[in-house]
Amino acid sequence: MSHKTATTQEFLNQHPDCCVVDVRTPAETANAHVPGSIFIPVQEITAERVKAEMAAKGQQGKPIYLMCQSGKRAEMAANNLAGKVDEPLIIVTGGVNALSQHDNAPLQKGDSNVISLERQVRIAAGSLVLVGVILGALLNPMFYALSGFVGAGLVFAGVTDTCAMGMLLARMSWNQRG
Repeated sequence: MSHKTATTQEFLNQHPDCCVVDVRTPAETANAHVPGSIFIPVQEITAERVKAEMAAKGQQGKPIYLMCQSGKRAEMAANNLAGKVDEPLIIVTGGVNALSQHDNAPLQKGDSNVISLERQVRIAAGSLVLVGVILGALLNPMFYALSGFVGAGLVFAGVTDTCAMGMLLARMSWNQRG
């Protein structure tokens, strides 16, 4: 593993002397973010893009603190960037959720009311399972396959720590700026 973790307090102690890369969707960052952050959704992150954004902001050589809503996407980004950037990669444990618990957190709040990507996945998966069960009971037992398919997808997501539904939802228009 070529990355470290930091508590939100450790992050606050380092914050403005570090580079913050926020890997959430544009709609999520519009809701709350650390000012001065570089915004690159996890599904779009590449070492080249991180280096270019850091150069544009004059932040080369600074440790890269990866931020997401709770920490999972930041870990995915760190694994993607490992060995491809020279700066240390540090995941902020608990992400924006944990950071918002601090009175002195440098969070800029927006007026967006978009639901976090993690909650969107739970809502979508639960809805699909419920629809499959209802249609299976009322119309045709073959609809139970929908619930089984979603369940298999959730197991796959848990085992591989990747979520196709999350990546799909991240690309939806309501998760984009503008």
